[in-house]
Amino acid sequence: MSGPVLVVHHDADVLAQAVAARLVTRLVDVQAATESASLVLTGGRIGIAVLEALATSPARSAVDWGELDVWWGDERFLPSGDPERNETQAREALLDRVPVEPARVHPMPASDGPDGDDPDAAAARYAAELAAAARPEDHGPVPRFDVLLLGVGPDAHVASLFPDQPAVYDTRPVVGVHGAPKPPPTRISLTLPSIRAATEVWFVVAGEDKGPAVRMALSGAGELQVPAAGAYGSARTLWLLDRAAASRVPRAMERLASP
Repeated sequence: MSGPVLVVHHDADVLAQAVAARLVTRLVDVQAATESASLVLTGGRIGIAVLEALATSPARSAVDWGELDVWWGDERFLPSGDPERNETQAREALLDRVPVEPARVHPMPASDGPDGDDPDAAAARYAAELAAAARPEDHGPVPRFDVLLLGVGPDAHVASLFPDQPAVYDTRPVVGVHGAPKPPPTRISLTLPSIRAATEVWFVVAGEDKGPAVRMALSGAGELQVPAAGAYGSARTLWLLDRAAASRVPRAMERLASP
């Protein structure tokens, strides 16, 4: 695996448009080679902005949406349709606007689902769904996702893996999160080993408040205190930033940043 690659865009709007365009190209390339592709979505303001940009892109028709598997990196453990769920926001931003195959969209369970209000059982259910989709050549309990999108919190959390919380230590594929420091406190998340199963991990980060977290993640910090430092792709890791989020990038890495 090569080191992380940084690409810096002028502002959050340009970043969202650029990531959407990059995503179209990547999915088309994967589908040309293997017919189908897999994508792991993230939530957050910039993550949803990317999906909105993709939905309105004239290039979106180049993607064979019926041959795309859609997963999530984490979810707020709330009832189905709750506006705070990543699934709800992703459907409104993109998935209800493109011809995805419903059976190939894999939302994390909701708190009114078959496991009731038990996030650990819901996490185990999602892990079983991932295992069923994994192929022998994936060599693990989750599929080798083609692209996995991640945001980063000001505290350097990724998905719902928060610094020094039990979930960041967990090696199961999916974990129930209790007492998250960011509301809502109950969540479901892929763990770091599952994130690292992805062929490519793309961090999409905007805002000056994320600058310190970006710096810590790229400066060799430990993953228990800085979960973002432990998230990377098996073949490629991209940090797609706006200028504000890149404002504290280590000087030694500035040569990797685009104008």
